Amino acid sequence: MIGKYSVITLCGSTRFKEQFIEAQKRLTLEGNIVISVGLFGHSGDDEVWTEGTKKMLDDMHKRKIDMADSIYVINVGGYIGSSTRSEIEYAKANGKEVRYLEEQQ
Repeated sequence: MIGKYSVITLCGSTRFKEQFIEAQKRLTLEGNIVISVGLFGHSGDDEVWTEGTKKMLDDMHKRKIDMADSIYVINVGGYIGSSTRSEIEYAKANGKEVRYLEEQQ
């Protein structure tokens, strides 16, 4: 296991901050390098909403997907918002595996 680490980028609504942290911990302990969001805009990081910042962060997250082998979608209660849908489409278009916290219906 040492030296063979998959890289996973977490995607999902930032309202699920606790689930992001739990997934990051679990996936790391399973032997993965985990890339996450830098700010949780829907959980109190108001800097996200300043002019130009959200657009930059969305683009930055696509670069994080570029660096990963796969993405892991934090879809609590099946919720997937428009930004996350865009990230899923981007990942699939670039040959990345897409996994979900909760099974898709």
